[in-house]
Parts: sequence; structure tokens; C-alpha cells
Amino acid sequence: MKDNARTKRMQRRHKFSKPATIQLTSLIDILTVLVFFLLVNSQNVTSIPDSKHLVLPKSTAERRPNDVLTVTINADSIIVEGVPVIDTPSATATQGDLIPALAQELEYRASKTPPKVNAQGIPEREILVMGDRNTPYQLLRKVMATCSAADYSKISFAVLRAKEGST
Repeated sequence: MKDNARTKRMQRRHKFSKPATIQLTSLIDILTVLVFFLLVNSQNVTSIPDSKHLVLPKSTAERRPNDVLTVTINADSIIVEGVPVIDTPSATATQGDLIPALAQELEYRASKTPPKVNAQGIPEREILVMGDRNTPYQLLRKVMATCSAADYSKISFAVLRAKEGST
């Protein structure tokens, strides 16, 4: 049987063509980037610092806290981001509305970050206060006044989330 022109052309083309292969290097690179992305983002959950000597009050709050400067008040001391600033009895005994040691630490922390300016031109910073359930209001008031004096005017309180209807 004679080969026609089409058959000859197909045979010539078949000599030069390579079998199809999958380039796995690019696919592995994409999957590696995806795995690292998921690992980094799964660890980026905002959580409040854990303290064994602190019992938070319960609330039905829905919003989660932002990642901001944290002031912890327990029976022993007032702590800013893990650094003890002043012991609680001394802070309670201070005269006036401001706690000087806490004000000094907050001003130092404020100097490291630029404030956000609101519509009225007033600088604002956010702060999270973690107070023990049994912290007296007098001390909480002093801490809030000190935070406000150091341009930390957006004050949030850490609470335990409780179901509605339970006490």
C-alpha cells in the first residue's frame, strides 16, 4: 500500500513531537506557598493574654478584642504587656485620679506608636484593660483616667463570653 501525502506528513510530524509531560516544579511551588499562607493565617487569631491569677467578669459581648496594648490588673500588681508597673495596693493608695508609674509606662509606649487622629483633631489610641472580677471600681477608675491622660481614649475591657440568660 502506497503512502499518500497526508500519511507522510503525519509521520514526519510524529518524529519531532515530544510526549506531553507535567511540570511538577511549578505546582509544588504553588502548593508550598499555599501551605505557608494557611499556617501563618491560622496562627493569627487574636487572643487575650492568659493569667492564672485573673478571673474575668462574664458578659454577652459579641465583638472580639483587637490586638492592642493590654493593661492587666490583678490582686498583686498592674501589668502593661507583661511588664509589672506597680503593685495594686500602692496604686489604690495613690492620691488623685492618676497613677504616676502607670502614666509613665503608657507615655513611653505611646511615644513608640503614632496616634490616630479623630475628626476633632484629638489623638486616640486603643487599649485593652483586663481587670479581675473583684477589682474595686476606685482602682479601675484610676486606671481609666491614667489611660485617658496618656491619649489612650478608646478603652476596652476584657470579659469572658457567657451565654445569654446565664449568670
